[in-house]
Amino acid sequence: MNQVAFDDMTDVYEAMIDWPKRLGHEGPFYRRLFERAGVRSVLDSACGTGRHAAMFHDWGLRVEGADVNAGMIQRARAHFGEPSGLRWVVRAFDQPVRPREPFDAAICVGNSLALAPDVATVGRAVREMLAAVRPGGLLVLHVLNLWRLPDGPCRWQKCQRASLQRGDVLILKGIHRCGRDGYVDLVVAQLDSPAQMQSESVRLLGLEATDLQQLARQAGASRVQLLGNYQDQPYNRDQSVDLVLVAEE
Repeated sequence: MNQVAFDDMTDVYEAMIDWPKRLGHEGPFYRRLFERAGVRSVLDSACGTGRHAAMFHDWGLRVEGADVNAGMIQRARAHFGEPSGLRWVVRAFDQPVRPREPFDAAICVGNSLALAPDVATVGRAVREMLAAVRPGGLLVLHVLNLWRLPDGPCRWQKCQRASLQRGDVLILKGIHRCGRDGYVDLVVAQLDSPAQMQSESVRLLGLEATDLQQLARQAGASRVQLLGNYQDQPYNRDQSVDLVLVAEE
């Protein structure tokens, strides 16, 4: 992956997510899943600023958080430190992991896989994550279900004011689908300097449930489950907001 999405927008990324709400929503899913599988160690691939990884570490798990964006990893290390059992690494999700001992589970969530340039890169990422997991271990993948979106118009999801180190800004975030691809549209307007505005549109790879299922099985997964959200509801292509894959190595 040559270009790092939102490379200089780490502060914006942090500001526009309600992390207590999000982790409160997703945490019980991982609790159930990890307790059922006896998970004691986790690889968080494409960990961003490390919020999920830090949550797992707070639960007493050994965690490695990895991300291709060095700014994200720098923010994670500054925010959470690097105590025993918590490690931060700059690494793309399709690069070899080579852990000292296999992890019990690996996750790649928050739509990170959709930032891959093509399905072949996603396939490499799935293989590398499963290769880092012990026999019988888990793999959890999450992407937005693009097929629920109409083809064409942008759906604006966020319009919020934030106080960042750069000053007060207005953040606009939207998503739209164009054929088989999606796009995240981000606009950051400097409120104390109206003429100063930063924008970026990042392509999202259109991943079907069948794509992820096939890639997981080709990488060695013995059992694959497709969910439409973090409440364990089955995946529905026309209605589900999310696509969550849970695979067993």
